[in-house]
This record gives sequence, C-alpha cells and structure tokens, in this order.
Amino acid sequence: MAGRVATVAFEGVEARRVEVEVQLTGGAVHFAVVGLPDKAVAESKERVRAAFSGLGLALPARRIVANLSPADLPKEGSHYDLPIALALLIAMGILPSDALDEWAAIGELKLDGQIAPVAGALPAAVAANAWGLGLICPEGCGAEAAWAGGAPVLAPRSLIAIVNHFRGAQVMSPPKPGPMLEGGKAPDLKDVKGQEQAKRALEIAAAGGHNLLYVGPPGSGKSMLAQRLPGLLPPLSAAELLETSMVHSMAGLIARGALTRSRPFRAPHHSASMAALTGGGVRARPGEVSLAHNGVLFLDELPEFSGIR
Repeated sequence: MAGRVATVAFEGVEARRVEVEVQLTGGAVHFAVVGLPDKAVAESKERVRAAFSGLGLALPARRIVANLSPADLPKEGSHYDLPIALALLIAMGILPSDALDEWAAIGELKLDGQIAPVAGALPAAVAANAWGLGLICPEGCGAEAAWAGGAPVLAPRSLIAIVNHFRGAQVMSPPKPGPMLEGGKAPDLKDVKGQEQAKRALEIAAAGGHNLLYVGPPGSGKSMLAQRLPGLLPPLSAAELLETSMVHSMAGLIARGALTRSRPFRAPHHSASMAALTGGGVRARPGEVSLAHNGVLFLDELPEFSGIR
C-alpha cells in the first residue's frame, strides 16, 4: 500500500501542489527519495529515520521509495520532511489510509521527532485553502498560517502529536492568528524646515505612487526627506497586507505570526550585492526590492550601487 500526502513547492511566493507518495517494495533494504530533490530534500530520509527512532519506531526492512510528484519540478528545502514521514506512517499502517486526504503538510523534523519551523507557512496555507485542503505545519508557524483564513490549520509540536491526533488519542486545537502590531512612529515631515519644493515633490510622489529622485550637494537634506516618505503613506489594505506578508514569510521575517499594516521601508547599503538586492542564491530568496513591495525602497547614494552607472 502506498501512502500519499500533499505538500507544496515554492516558486517565488507561489506555492505549487506536490504529491508525496511512499511505497514499501521488495528488494534490497534501501530508502530512496526521487523527484528532482535537492540536497536538503535527499537528506530528509536520515531525519525521518532518526525521528522514527525517537518515537520507538524502526523503519521496515524493505525498500522504501518516496516519490515527489510532479517529478520534473525541482524540490528545494527541508519542509518536505513532515509529508514524507506522514506518508511513510500511512504506508506502514500506523495511520489510516484516508487520514490525510484533506490535508497538506510542511515541516522540518528534528532528530527527536520534534517539528522545526520553516519559511513559507503563510503562502502554503493560502494555497492549501485554494485547493480545499487544510494545512499541517510546525507549532512555531501556526500563528502565521492561521492568517490565511478559511483553511483549517493544525500546528503540532512533534510527530507523535500528529499520530495521536489522527488516531483519536488526543485532539489538537487550531492555532489563533498572531497579533497585529502597531508600526513604529515614522519620522514626520513637519520636522523639516524649509525645502518647500522638495517637500511638495515628496507629497506628490506619495499621493501618486511615483518614483522619486533627489539630486543635490551633501548635507542638503535628501536622505532626511526620503526617510519621511513612509509617514505620508496610508496603512496597507487587507489585500496589500496579505501580499506583503507572503513575501516576508518566504524570507522568514514573520516572528510568532505577527503582522503589521505599516508599509515596509527598506534601505539597503550601497555595498549590498546584486543577489541581496534582487534576490537569488541556491534557494532563491526575496531580495530588498521584493521585501519593499507595497512600501518604499530607499537607495541612498544611488550611484555607488554596483551595476548602476
């Protein structure tokens, strides 16, 4: 019997559905993960093995094949640990075959069976809701995932808690959304004396959502004026809040599920690399440009940035 659990693969802030299938077959004893996994996904079999040992379970002495479908989609990250473990529990007969038909799962397993937080819980919950599924995520991500609304969320602390929940030994309560934080007080434009023409340009840029370039000698107040732009902008709307929070979720910047309606203000140093500005790396992460979405990207000393000449 094959165990099946849904999970997600991230493409930017978009979450694509991935089916995790685990089957026990004959042949040499081996645990294989297939479906274009990266190094972190391929190593999940060792974390799953250790987590099972922490629960007092031994992997069956059979050939175990975990397939991540679609097989032509690259899989990156450690959040595949939990769905692989759950699909294996179904294949072993420890969980009922239909227990997770209406759930998707993400989470990284620790060696003792605890579930570590992962980035992207909010986009994963939004996607699961669109597919008509609930989301199982780490306890540390529950308050963040609960902001998706509509989709049921379970946030267990450990693998054994999930087993007990679906076997009826204990019932987990759904997590509540994290707090809505009041943003810090932005610098006020009233503190600027004079510079009426520059202040007028700032107000027009804020009202129309325009780009703004200040040119002038050092000490003329360019940076002081630009830093006061966020104070002229209205709070994020509900749709903008969700968009912005999904980007920050992928960057792992949402602490304890706390969101804020204050518009982001990003001011990278001119020595920042192109990957830090635009995103990139082995596992692409949002850069400063993306993190400033729906807010302000302040490039002080613009000519000093690499690639801008």
